[in-house]
Amino acid sequence: MQKLGAQLRLAAATDASVFIVGESGTGKEVVARAIHEASDRRDQPFVAVNCGAISGTLAHAELFGHEKGSFTGAVSQNAGYFEYASGGTLFLDEVTEMPPDMQVHFLRVLETGTYQRVGGSDLLRANVRVICASNRDPAASVAEGRLRQDFLHRLLVIPLRVPPLRERENDALVLAHQFLDTLNREHDTRKTFAPGMLESIAAHDWPGNVRELRNAVQRAYIMADAELEPGVLARGAGGQRTVMREGTLTLPIGTSLGRAQREFILATLAHYGGDKRMAADALGVSLKTLYNRLDSYDKDAEDPARA
Repeated sequence: MQKLGAQLRLAAATDASVFIVGESGTGKEVVARAIHEASDRRDQPFVAVNCGAISGTLAHAELFGHEKGSFTGAVSQNAGYFEYASGGTLFLDEVTEMPPDMQVHFLRVLETGTYQRVGGSDLLRANVRVICASNRDPAASVAEGRLRQDFLHRLLVIPLRVPPLRERENDALVLAHQFLDTLNREHDTRKTFAPGMLESIAAHDWPGNVRELRNAVQRAYIMADAELEPGVLARGAGGQRTVMREGTLTLPIGTSLGRAQREFILATLAHYGGDKRMAADALGVSLKTLYNRLDSYDKDAEDPARA
């Protein structure tokens, strides 16, 4: 993490494209925002785009904007992500999920610095710094046909790797205290960790990385009166435990449908090593639906009242 911090500072001093690689839940967007905040563009917009959630038919309009009447439903002129991020940073999350034909248009913008809205004729200047991220190996994505090689070469100027939580000695405890401090500050409480809770946090390998840890602390916070106990880290309804072992998820009777769905989705994602496309296929849902579910879980973790 010290090495990553040094690389982050060097990246922030330039406008070069950055490619962040890391497992799902490691905090790639946090790193991207840190680069933006440390750069000369800090006072301009930071716009995050989830490439896996962009509709294939509307991708061009979402990225570049559109003119009124350019297609059915275009009742007014709309700006795209490039315009929203003008002067600032455009963060492309899960860039390996971007449709190949869209990669061609994107590459052209990066090379020429200009683009047109859908249905428009005016050339607009693209004044953005591009940072992208993926939980896939970029070279493997090229070999699998997910990512164009010329597109990768344009994006992979400064490569950064965010290590998983299991490789970051003592970071789980540091982050857990940060998450609890934030919850106490936001809700005017003084809850603390029971010693056993800290031991459990240090002993767990956190396959879901920072996202899993944050959700666990939030869940324990909600259920605790004064001290966060280790027994609530993986409990379902009625104090029984939710257990995942050898590809099988065991849920206690009485678990709410919402909680069961959440645990099942997160367990499936962990089973496939954070590969969202494989998890979506196994769950029988679209990739966009899976992204929407994960986004809602992140919002729950940020706001305990929603949980």
